[in-house]
Amino acid sequence: MAEANVTAGESGGTSNIQVTVALLFGAVLALVGVLGPVLGGANNDLIVFGRNYLHDAIHLLSGVAGLAAGYYAGGQYAGKYNKALGVVYALVTVLGFVLFDLFANLIALNTADNVLHLALAIAFLAVGFALNE
Repeated sequence: MAEANVTAGESGGTSNIQVTVALLFGAVLALVGVLGPVLGGANNDLIVFGRNYLHDAIHLLSGVAGLAAGYYAGGQYAGKYNKALGVVYALVTVLGFVLFDLFANLIALNTADNVLHLALAIAFLAVGFALNE
């Protein structure tokens, strides 16, 4: 009986949104991580966003983490992934603006990246915390 309640809770509306966000953004981040070196070479921008191999690796790892959070154990870790990534993106946004030159050299961040990271931080924090499971 208790097992049925857990399953019902996992299939509720909020859980589905958490899982969908983790899977969707996980797939996009993983794809960007793979396509970055393919389309951009060693250190060329991808569209308007700065990138290098370290930046690509970070995208790939965070994307795989999102896919794992969305699929593993029925997606029960998706909300935690969304919260964690929101906090990480908020931190990266602040550091990207404050220590722009350092991050521009280290992981090829540019202003477009910082603006995108801010938007992603807001989105992940909103989904992760406002739509709490």
